Amino acid sequence: MIQEPTRLQRLWLCEAIRQRETHAGPLDDREANRHAQRAAKDLPGRIQARALFLARRDGLVEALDSLLGGARLALLLLFLLAIFGGAGLAFASVGDGREPINVFWALLGLLGLHFVSLLLWLASQLFTPASPTALGRFWLWITRTFSQKLMHKTARDQRAPNLVPALFQLLERRRLVRWLGGSLVHGFWLVTLLACLVMLLGLFSTRRYGFIWETTLLPASSLIRATEWLGFLPALVGFPLPDASTVLASGTVPVITEAARQAWAGWLLGVLVVFGLLPRALLLLVCWLRWQLGQRKLTLADSISDYSLLAERLQPVSASTGIVDPAPAQLYMPHIANASGKATPESRNAAHLSSNVGHLEQQHTQMLVAIELNPERNWPPAELPAAVMDGGIIEDRNQRRQFLDRITLHPPQRLAIAIDSDRSPDRGTLGLITEIAPLVDAAYIWLLPPQVPPDGNQARLKIWRESLDALGMLYNDTPPWHWLETGRE
Repeated sequence: MIQEPTRLQRLWLCEAIRQRETHAGPLDDREANRHAQRAAKDLPGRIQARALFLARRDGLVEALDSLLGGARLALLLLFLLAIFGGAGLAFASVGDGREPINVFWALLGLLGLHFVSLLLWLASQLFTPASPTALGRFWLWITRTFSQKLMHKTARDQRAPNLVPALFQLLERRRLVRWLGGSLVHGFWLVTLLACLVMLLGLFSTRRYGFIWETTLLPASSLIRATEWLGFLPALVGFPLPDASTVLASGTVPVITEAARQAWAGWLLGVLVVFGLLPRALLLLVCWLRWQLGQRKLTLADSISDYSLLAERLQPVSASTGIVDPAPAQLYMPHIANASGKATPESRNAAHLSSNVGHLEQQHTQMLVAIELNPERNWPPAELPAAVMDGGIIEDRNQRRQFLDRITLHPPQRLAIAIDSDRSPDRGTLGLITEIAPLVDAAYIWLLPPQVPPDGNQARLKIWRESLDALGMLYNDTPPWHWLETGRE
């Protein structure tokens, strides 16, 4: 399983998420955006952090891991096919030694498919460089087949199909598809020709072969020149070159002298190495180097224009430009009261939340916030230390979103969360706690004691404690002042 995606995998996931949102609409990304704002300062970093968060949440990382596993198995299968194919090519070209080898037919058998494949690859680079080759499409088909077998049943949905198109879209921004496909093609043929060479060495070492050439139209002199031209470069690196007398003698009956057999066998091996192995090795090296260099230059900036709408959510104006005006000492809030003259819970909470807006650019290390308190409770507590910032009361979804956005940008070091034990635990409150806790360095749950203990209150407290234990939260029913100041209970 992927623990920490590589740089390319992160960019890949970004593109996959972007394409998914383009075709299916925006995802529910509020929590992902808050995570991204905490994880990075610049826009590309936040886009990558957001994409990784969504990919892990929605199972895309699992799908990517299965796809990569399928790709590795597909490469292994191609490697095995190349080995057996190369060995079979060698045996088909020279036979079992019972019949003499026609040297030019053997040469055609050894290098014919190689040259055809090379010409097709060169043509594809001229006319369709962004399209995968036939071997590449075969590899992708095997990869998808294997990845479906490896993928967990719950991940076999519409998350994974856009991974491959996303990769091609990403790579094509730097025209890297041709170099990745070239590495695959030339690597496959290099392994094939290496297996062919090893098989030829084994056959020539364990069997006695005779060599002959035959022609009806061509004169013997043309075959001598062809032998010399093809053997010139191999001879420079030490491979034997049959002389004219050996070539002429091989035109009537198979040569039977030891030196002639060794000359022809060495000539075939040399031509295979120089015109088969070396070009493939050089092209593989070029494609691999271009792939590596291009991959390092691949950045999210190449496609940052595609994220213009997302940038507005990941970089709010206050976060991207900064607040240059000093905060007022006190913000004016209209006083909302009920018929008795007392401030309503709504007005009280609005004043608490808005009074903190002017402090957003300050780094607070201690904060107290409450969730859905009984209106009869006096808040904030009279004994609240001056060093502890009052985060107000979170009553509704809008206040919840505002609070999460605030501590995402300016997280306190220690946050105490007051919970009204008169209320029964619900999924909304517990879910909010799980959203808040990762955004701060340390969180503490203050279970406020019941005001008038009703029947069954102990059972409610027990449920609260069991729920908080399941979340792994630190909690107590005593005021958290000492913990806020020292970090210890």
